[in-house]
Amino acid sequence: MKKMIEEYLKYLKNVRNYSSHTISSYESDLLSWSEYLDNKKINYLHVNKDEILGYLKYLDDNKYTNTSIARQIASFRGFYKYLEDNKYISTNPFLRIHNPKLKRKLPNTLNYEEIRKLLDDVELKTPRDYMEHAIFELLYASGIRVSELVNLEEKNIDFKEMTIRVLGKGNKERIVFFGEYARDALLNYLKYRSELNIKNNKYLFLNNKGGQLSRNSVYEILKNRVDKLSIGHPVSPHTLRHTFATDMLQNGASIRTVQELLGHEKLSTTQIYTHLTEDYLRKEYLDKMQRK
Repeated sequence: MKKMIEEYLKYLKNVRNYSSHTISSYESDLLSWSEYLDNKKINYLHVNKDEILGYLKYLDDNKYTNTSIARQIASFRGFYKYLEDNKYISTNPFLRIHNPKLKRKLPNTLNYEEIRKLLDDVELKTPRDYMEHAIFELLYASGIRVSELVNLEEKNIDFKEMTIRVLGKGNKERIVFFGEYARDALLNYLKYRSELNIKNNKYLFLNNKGGQLSRNSVYEILKNRVDKLSIGHPVSPHTLRHTFATDMLQNGASIRTVQELLGHEKLSTTQIYTHLTEDYLRKEYLDKMQRK
């Protein structure tokens, strides 16, 4: 089975253009499944529904979350579809397996005062300060993913039109926009960027050694800033993406527009933000009614 897993992962990389992060998740899930089948002496090409349910019970007994179990089912469903498409099996056994019910978790966002603290209560003294400030402004202004941010090159940015060409999931390209605050922060950072120890200047944002900034570094930079500002809940780069989407909807943007800007393939992924805006509008309405 491991040889077939390797073949499938190559297909995901070379044909489907999946990210290395997604491929790594698939590999982990499939190797876990392979090990379970080997221990049970079950042929992966001839699994039945009861054997699959036995594995799902094993995951549940070992305290895997419903989210993790659902992800594994999706990994196996894709793998067995590949086997079916290439005539290794006649039927995908995972088509009859339902995902566990997931509790819908509303995205964590920042309110106006928290955003103001993060973007305005900043001392800009060193090139590093200017870079961090540009990162925060850009994440909030454009709603791009942290993986998209760290792969940005200066040539991707059109300062005149205030647009960025972003390569998103599945190597899909899209155009996002930014405003004057983000533009000024980027231009100020670029003035100071030459003072950084640059070895590889292909990427816009660099680490202390002059190489490409990693996703983990962005998380750490943001965490350190949030700790200093005493914001009372966890904040990640994705929190800024959520805040961007929520603020767009609250200010009248259509859900289709937000879907395009975020690079969501499915509208249903974007629709979770409507729950946040409904809560906001309800609160605004009740506050105004109480003042009458």
